[in-house]
Amino acid sequence: MALVAGSYERFIWGFSLKSITATAPSSDETLALAPLFSYPAHAGPIRCVAAAPRAGLAASGGADDSVRLYDLPTAADLGPLLDPSAAVSALAFHSIGPVPRNLLAASDDGLLHLYDADGFALLSSLRVFPRGREATDAVAVHPSGRVALAVGRAGGLAMLNLLRGRRSFACRLERPASAVAYAEDAAGGDRFVMAAEEKVTVHDSEDARIIHEMRCDKRVLAFAPAKNGVLYTGGEDRGITAWDLSSGKVSSRIEGAHSTRVKGIVVFDNRNDGSELSTLVASASSDGVIRIWDARMIGNEKPTPLAEVNTKARLTCLAGSSLKSYVQFESPQPINLTGLLYVKPL
Repeated sequence: MALVAGSYERFIWGFSLKSITATAPSSDETLALAPLFSYPAHAGPIRCVAAAPRAGLAASGGADDSVRLYDLPTAADLGPLLDPSAAVSALAFHSIGPVPRNLLAASDDGLLHLYDADGFALLSSLRVFPRGREATDAVAVHPSGRVALAVGRAGGLAMLNLLRGRRSFACRLERPASAVAYAEDAAGGDRFVMAAEEKVTVHDSEDARIIHEMRCDKRVLAFAPAKNGVLYTGGEDRGITAWDLSSGKVSSRIEGAHSTRVKGIVVFDNRNDGSELSTLVASASSDGVIRIWDARMIGNEKPTPLAEVNTKARLTCLAGSSLKSYVQFESPQPINLTGLLYVKPL
């Protein structure tokens, strides 16, 4: 399993989660975050990162109007996608099983770029919101890959038809949302969740009606749904809260998970995987610390992180992949994929 984090200092950070067997026969295995790479990948702050959940592919978007691609099994920088003409504000992969099918990249000029993940040819570019140049803060792809949701900086909510490459619905929210994601409750109900300031709302995916409103102590800056009907949130309260999506109630919480704001959360869960790693939650804070938690221990009074690393950077975002095999590399030499990366918009 691997994590990718971006920072204000333009650096991209890659880590592999490894098991370390203790020398003493009676000792248990421990986890460690082994470095994969670290270098200034963009010419400006990194605004967002994304990873294909079960594949070795990751992407970062920066204020330098570009998207960069990474192959995690070989720890290689695959080079940039230069189609965006403004700062890249949101990224999302859509995968079918372990195979990534599409990459979505939203930029501050109001455009969403849809790429084929096989070769990264640009399929289409569409205007997300009716107001034209409203910037997109977050985007989420439905598990079917047919539609995506986007939330805008000025309070827009849009549903995008990815099959036809056009906007199918748009409305104005009471308050601008900063994050959106699709999720399932414990009964398998199809839901989506949005965060606006300190409030998180759970919606029915069919008619968008509000099912639950969950209020946090302070502004929510990151969240991640798990497959057991739990949503993990973090933000300015510096803690990590686990919410039951079926009831809208807090199921457990880590007080003081970090000493500064939580900027990213990743859940490693796979109901078809019987390993212990299926219960892990990763969190990153603005002071550069990344920690790994056992989700089963979050209800304890003072849980201890299973692993921790300090990048000493101002982290802005976090993404993860459950692919298990990685190698470490020394320098970020780009791979020249002729004809695949520098694609002109349609």
